[in-house]
Amino acid sequence: MIDAVALAQDLIRCRSVTPADGGALDVLESALQSLGFFCHRLRFEEAGTPAIENLYARLGTEAPHFCFAGHSDVVPPGEGWAHDPFAAEMVDGTLYGRGAADMKSALAAFIAAAGRVVANGAPKGSISLLITGDEEGPAINGTAKLMAWLEARGERINHCVVGEPTSVARAGDTLKIGRRGSINFQVTVTGVQGHVGYPQKAVNPIPALAELVTQLSAHPLDKGNAHFDPSTLAFTSMDVGNPATNVTPAEARASFNIRFNDKHTPESLMGWVEDRAERIAKESGTTISFRHAVSGVSFLTQPGKFTQLVSDTIARVTGQAPVFSTSGGTSDARFIKDHCPVVELGLVGATMHKTDECVTLSEIASLTDIYTQLLTDYFHKPLV
Repeated sequence: MIDAVALAQDLIRCRSVTPADGGALDVLESALQSLGFFCHRLRFEEAGTPAIENLYARLGTEAPHFCFAGHSDVVPPGEGWAHDPFAAEMVDGTLYGRGAADMKSALAAFIAAAGRVVANGAPKGSISLLITGDEEGPAINGTAKLMAWLEARGERINHCVVGEPTSVARAGDTLKIGRRGSINFQVTVTGVQGHVGYPQKAVNPIPALAELVTQLSAHPLDKGNAHFDPSTLAFTSMDVGNPATNVTPAEARASFNIRFNDKHTPESLMGWVEDRAERIAKESGTTISFRHAVSGVSFLTQPGKFTQLVSDTIARVTGQAPVFSTSGGTSDARFIKDHCPVVELGLVGATMHKTDECVTLSEIASLTDIYTQLLTDYFHKPLV
């Protein structure tokens, strides 16, 4: 049997700050092999990005195939910790360390749950784990390439749970059934540099940028719907870089992000932004150009048999059904959604990425119980 808390401690002690693995995958592979999982270590790299270690482990060869997806990498610890971020200290029933909430304890909980299930006999189907070391980084050499590798091998996942820290107050109180999409924009407004005493001889890009910021920020994108919050647009920086007080600059720049629901596509939003910019550029005599990067598109796992199974399982263990949610940022579920139904279920995320990140031991135990019951229920009444 696997002790979830001890395994979580072993993982936290690995300094797996993206893109470093820090030995975390060795810890996971050893634990999974002891349960009979067949493991593949996969290293992906791409020009201009760091090489990333990943792990795929599977027990069984038949359907139905239940996959747990997650990441072993963590964000940098930062400063000001009262507890060593990589010591995995336990104080008054609480485990401290970088990754305690996001999401090394969830990895440990699922492996412990799989151990319980396997101890009662091999399930009639397959259990797998898809673990990347690139979720907190560029997410280029991780889950997306793992899914492509599986597809090339002809392996099909039927249903997937991602162990992100989705809960609010206690493990299992929130189930993510989708996510909003995300686009980052960098905008450059170009005018003509000139002397402040002769503004008629220059074209100042700052008022044009200010107008663009005002128009984009003031426009409500939508009112949301039954499953999604309203889409949002937020400017994250404005920069002129002009130290002179008697010169109007040639360029002004800004960055902003749009988090969008399923009422929009990246193409429709880019078209709307470019249309506003074109009008302002024409009126101001400036040139406005954009660069953009789509981090993910919005998606929804429609409520149905799978979401109901997960919800019923959580209610059976905790006494309360979870709230279905699509809030928050992006996750690697965006790379899995096109292959199978996927939901996110993990620990309380209140301290993730913060100083003194932590999780209570009782929450780890509760999540282990949820995962154990979920695997038991899933294979008892297969959905496929």
